[in-house]
Amino acid sequence: MSRTRTAHGKGRASLTEETTELILPSRIEAIKDAASAAAQFIERAGLEADAAFGIDLAVREAVTNAIIHGNCQDEAKTVEVRLKSSEHLIEITVHDEGEGFDPGEVPDPTDSQNLLKANGRGMLFMRTFMDEVEWSHHPEGGTVVRMVKRV
Repeated sequence: MSRTRTAHGKGRASLTEETTELILPSRIEAIKDAASAAAQFIERAGLEADAAFGIDLAVREAVTNAIIHGNCQDEAKTVEVRLKSSEHLIEITVHDEGEGFDPGEVPDPTDSQNLLKANGRGMLFMRTFMDEVEWSHHPEGGTVVRMVKRV
């Protein structure tokens, strides 16, 4: 589903108001589909290249985590992605159907003992490129990551 409405504000540039929702299978190939949909969404919103790069990376990382760690690539489970722009921000939620996790338990990738590990940087990238990132348990199961970028 996609709805579009143009918003006009005073002062800062306003974004087009729009919501796009995706339901993706828990397959690695779906990461590309999410990134493509996010790129089109970002383009319609009219964001600058730096913000677009960060949002693209955050979406890829969140969807990758949902597919691999949340749903364990179980194709019977889906990943829901919601992209929403309003006057001065982009809000993205990614919901998996996995068991959930405690973000505080994830090892710090900048710690010297973790520097050479091949994974574990996704949450750091999301926090670096987005203004807000929070994880919560969905009432119907799974984990929801909510990310906000102010523009």
